[in-house]
Amino acid sequence: MLILESTLTCPCCGHPATETMPTDACQFYYECKRCGELLRPKTGDCCVFCSWGDVPCPPVQTQRRNRGTNSKCCP
Repeated sequence: MLILESTLTCPCCGHPATETMPTDACQFYYECKRCGELLRPKTGDCCVFCSWGDVPCPPVQTQRRNRGTNSKCCP
C-alpha cells in the first residue's frame, strides 16, 4: 500500500510540513511555508519528496516494492 503523505523539512530553516504527494507525477518545486525558500530536488532525485521528505514519492515506493529497496528515483 502506498503512503501518500510525507513530511518535507526545509533545508534553510528546518520547518517541517506534512503534505499529500501526487500519485501520478513527481513534484519538482515546493515553497517553504515559513521562510519562502523554493525547494528543488537534489541532483539525482526526481522530486522534492525524495530529497526533503521522510517518505519517497509514490512512483519510487512502487518501484522499490517491485525491485527492492536499492532502486533509484523515478524512472
